Amino acid sequence: MRTGRGGRNWARSLITFIGVSVLSGALAAGLAVPFAGFAGRGSADVAASVGNLPKDLEIDPVAVRSRILAADGTLIATLYEQNRVPVPLSSISPIMRKAIVAIEDSRFYDHGALDLKGTLRAMLRNQTEGEVQQGGSSITQQYVKMSLVEKARTAAERAAATAVTYERKLAELRYAIAVEDQLSKDEILERYLNVVNFGDGSYGVQAAAQHYFRTTADELTLPQAALLAGLVKNPTGYDPTNDLARSKARRDVVIKRMLELGVITLYQANQALRTPVINLATVEPVPNGCANSRYPFYCDYVVAKLLTNPALGATPKDRDHYLKTGGLLIRTSIDPRIQAAAQASIDKHSKRTDSAVAAITVVEPGTGLVKAMVQSKPYGNGRNHTNYNYNVEKSYAGGFGGFQNGSTMKAFTIAAALSRGIPMDYRINSPEQIDLRNKKFKTCTGYTRDPTYQPKNSTHSGDLTMVEAARFSTNTYFLQLSQRTGLCPIAKIAAKLGMYNGQTGEPLDQVASMTLGVGYVTPLMLSNAYATFAARGKYCKPLVVTSIRDNSAKSIPGPGIDCRQALPRAVADGVNRVLSQVMMPGGTGGRLRFGTRDMAGKTGTIQQNLAVWFAGYTPNLAAAAVVADATLPYTNLMFRHTLNGVDIADPTGSGTAGPLWQSAMQGAIRGLPVERFVNPPKKMIGNPNPKPPDSEKQKPGTKPTPKPKPRPNTAPG
Repeated sequence: MRTGRGGRNWARSLITFIGVSVLSGALAAGLAVPFAGFAGRGSADVAASVGNLPKDLEIDPVAVRSRILAADGTLIATLYEQNRVPVPLSSISPIMRKAIVAIEDSRFYDHGALDLKGTLRAMLRNQTEGEVQQGGSSITQQYVKMSLVEKARTAAERAAATAVTYERKLAELRYAIAVEDQLSKDEILERYLNVVNFGDGSYGVQAAAQHYFRTTADELTLPQAALLAGLVKNPTGYDPTNDLARSKARRDVVIKRMLELGVITLYQANQALRTPVINLATVEPVPNGCANSRYPFYCDYVVAKLLTNPALGATPKDRDHYLKTGGLLIRTSIDPRIQAAAQASIDKHSKRTDSAVAAITVVEPGTGLVKAMVQSKPYGNGRNHTNYNYNVEKSYAGGFGGFQNGSTMKAFTIAAALSRGIPMDYRINSPEQIDLRNKKFKTCTGYTRDPTYQPKNSTHSGDLTMVEAARFSTNTYFLQLSQRTGLCPIAKIAAKLGMYNGQTGEPLDQVASMTLGVGYVTPLMLSNAYATFAARGKYCKPLVVTSIRDNSAKSIPGPGIDCRQALPRAVADGVNRVLSQVMMPGGTGGRLRFGTRDMAGKTGTIQQNLAVWFAGYTPNLAAAAVVADATLPYTNLMFRHTLNGVDIADPTGSGTAGPLWQSAMQGAIRGLPVERFVNPPKKMIGNPNPKPPDSEKQKPGTKPTPKPKPRPNTAPG
C-alpha cells in the first residue's frame, strides 16, 4: 500500500509520538518501551533510526478459510490456518462497530494515527494501578501490528513483528500514518474487524458470530457484540469456552464503557448485563481439515491432488499455505447420493472389526469423475481404524497402493484379442491344467517364460469360445489366448486405460501369468479402466477436483476432464458384449445381475486367495470392489480372516466381493436413465454357435468330448 498527499505531515506526528514516549517513559499499545530505550542513544542515532523507517506498508490479503464442496454443493471440509470469513462493514451490525470502538479506541473517529490524549490517559492509569490496565494503541496501530504479524512467514519474522523495541513501535506508527492517509476510518475499521482474533480459533467478526452465537455479523445484539469486543484484549483469557465467569466480567466492562460514553442507554445496559453470556451447548464448532470431514479418505485424496497443481503455488508448501489461507471454493466430483449407496453396501457386507478389508470406488464413464470412494476401516488412529486409503495409489501419502487384481485382468486380454482380429467365437481346447513350463510369452522387449508354471482352472474346462471362457473365467483358455496375442498388446491396452503398479508407479509386469492378475492395482484404477469399456473406448483420467475459485470468485486452472479415444469403439463394444455374458445365468457374475439394464463385469481371485475382486459396469457407472488382507505379510483369506463378522470359508470374486459391488451399484444407478451397450460388428462376434474346426472334429471310434463342467476352486478365477 502506498501513501498519498506526502504522508499528511507524518513527520510532525512522529515527533509528537517520540515526545510523548520520552515524557512518559512508555509507548502506546502495551506501553512497554521504557524511556531507557532512548536514554542510551544519542540524538543522531535516534534521527538516523527515524530516517531509516519504512514509508510504505504492503498489506497482504488476510488469511481466509477455504471450503471443499461435493458435486451437489454441500460442504465436505473446511481448511484454514485462521478461521475467517471477511465481510464488508455494511454487513457488520452498528452495535458491534460501536462496541469495538468504545473499548479499544473511543476517539477513533476524532484523532489521527496516534491518539495523544488516549496515550497519556492510559499512561497515567497504568502508573496509578502499577501494571498495564489500559492500552494506548489506536485501532489503526493495532491493525498495522496485526497486519505485520499476518505477513510473517517464519518464527524470526513473527518475533520481529512483536518485539518490544522502540524501533518496532516507531515503524508501526509510521505505517499507521500511511494507512490513515490512504484509507478512510470506516475502511480501517472494516479491515480491523475482519483481521482481529476473537478467540477459540475464530478470526474476524463474521466467523466469531457464527462460532459463538450461530448468527451473522449483521445480526449481532448488544450483549453479543460486547462479548466479542471484550475478547480482543485477551482472546484466550476471555474466551467464554475457557472461563465463563471471566468472560462475563470482561463483557460487562465493555457494556459499562459503552454506557459511560453515551453509546447506549441505562435501560439497554441493564438489559444487556442481565443477559446470559453464551449458551455453550450451541457453540458451533468449525472442523478444520480432512480428518473432520464426512468423507475423510476422499477429502485427503482431493487435497493430495490439489498439492500437485502448480496454479496454486510454486512448491507443495506454498500450495498448502494457499489452500488454507486463500479463501478458495473447491468443487469436487463426489456425488453424496452415490457415496451413500456405496457406504450402505460397505455397512451391509462388512464390519470395521473384520480382519479383511473391503473397498469400493465408483467412476462415471466418459468423464472420469470419481463419484464415490468408500472402505470398511474408518479414518483414524484408534483400534480398527486406519489412515490408509485402500482405493488409491501409494504415490499419494495415504494411499495403500492396491492389490493384485486376479482375473479382472482378462478383460484386457479380451480387448487385445479383439484388436488383433480374433473373434469372440474363437475356440481353444482348455483343459483343467496346462503345462506352461518354459513356454515363451512375447513381451514388448523380447520373451518371458516361467520354468515351473503349471496353472489350473478354478471353474470350467473344455473346448471353449472366448465368450464361454469369460463366463466361466477359464484360466487355461486365457493363458493360451495371451500366448497368441502376446503380452505386449495386453500391457499396452492396460496402460492406455490407466493401469499401472499402484505401489511403484511402474508399468504392470509382463509375466506368463499376466492375464490371471498382476499387481498391484487399486479399485480406482480398475473401476476407471472398466469405465473406458463402458464409454466405448474413451478413456478419461480419474478426476476429483472439478473447479477451483479464489476469494474473488476468479477461476483457477486445474486438470479438468481429460479424455481421449484409447480403444477403437468396436473393440470396446466387443469387450462389453463378452463381459455382459459374465452377468448372465451360469456366468460367474450371473447372481449379481439385477434389473433389466445392460451390465457387464468380471470376477477376480488371486493366487492363494490373498484378495478377491468384482469389477463391473453399466453404460452409466463403473465400480470395482475388493476384499483383501491388508496386513504384511499377506495371508490367505480362507485362514483366520473375517468379513462382516464371519469367517471367510471360500473367498471368490463373485461370492465375496460381488455382493459389495451389487449393493453399491444397485443403489448408485437408481434414478439414472437406462442406456444400452452398442452391438459390435458381426465379424467380431463370429458364429454365435460355431462348430469345432476340422482339426477338432470327433474322430471315428473315439469318445465324444465331455461337456464343460464345474471344477473346484483350486486356482485364480
